Amino acid sequence: MGGNTLENTKGLDTLVEDIYNLMEKRNTPKGVDVEQEIEDFGEAMKNIMKKEFLPYDGPRGRKLRLSSIGKPERQQWYSYNSFSGEKIKPHTYIKFMYGHMIEEMLLFLVKLSGHEVTDEQKEVEVSGVKGHMDCKIDGTVVDVKSTSTYGYKKFKDGTLAADDPFGYVDQIKAYAHAEGDNHWAWLAMDKQNGHLCVLKYDMDDTKHPMHSFYSHDIEERIEHVKKSCKQEDKPDACSIPVPDGKSGNYKLSSTCSYCAYKLHCYPDLRAFAYSTGPRFLTKVVNLPKVPELNL
Repeated sequence: MGGNTLENTKGLDTLVEDIYNLMEKRNTPKGVDVEQEIEDFGEAMKNIMKKEFLPYDGPRGRKLRLSSIGKPERQQWYSYNSFSGEKIKPHTYIKFMYGHMIEEMLLFLVKLSGHEVTDEQKEVEVSGVKGHMDCKIDGTVVDVKSTSTYGYKKFKDGTLAADDPFGYVDQIKAYAHAEGDNHWAWLAMDKQNGHLCVLKYDMDDTKHPMHSFYSHDIEERIEHVKKSCKQEDKPDACSIPVPDGKSGNYKLSSTCSYCAYKLHCYPDLRAFAYSTGPRFLTKVVNLPKVPELNL
């Protein structure tokens, strides 16, 4: 899929406003081939379904990828050294699938609103580790994210770099570095409410309140992860359990809760089905009054 052929004079600062105007008025800028973009979007949906449901004969393995380079070292060590992780549940596969669909839909709306999309799924490499960027929008490396309402807030208020359990910052920073860029951005959507926002970080913007969290050298980070994955002993714990309110119980942090290898670190872990989702307890003083899950 290529970008728009119109002469682009837009930028990321107006991207959300332009998409909202498109949805409200259904007017596309002059030069946008709406029918062709619809055809391309249909092909993108077909490709997602092919990846989901047709046999895959390509290379498999657990090599380091730029998409995971920001994740905690112990988590990457388990993966790199072929430890078994939790089996992915059917509803999680569905969540992943419609996440990909939402991201393609957003790129479709970006193009219809008159912004330029290029370099989709371009392969890049930093320090011997490869990855595929989502795209560039108006010349800037952009990752497109569909998020929960909770996760969306960090994109909206710009605080993602200070609380980044999935390593989104190092991932996109590596893509931008491979392109010789010092800035990058996310286009994020609250998948529950449809709200959109753009978050931009710039290495040269030393006054940004998050600058100290994202200004580290990405090549040093990648070399550190490569070294830690090859060491014999697993790295230090990614985080420590935290108090579960005033119950006296202790639970996993959000970083560890989403990790597929948490039972290797906590073999006696117990899980309980709260209305907000499963809660993983490392220490149970007062038994929760909700059903216990079988791990």
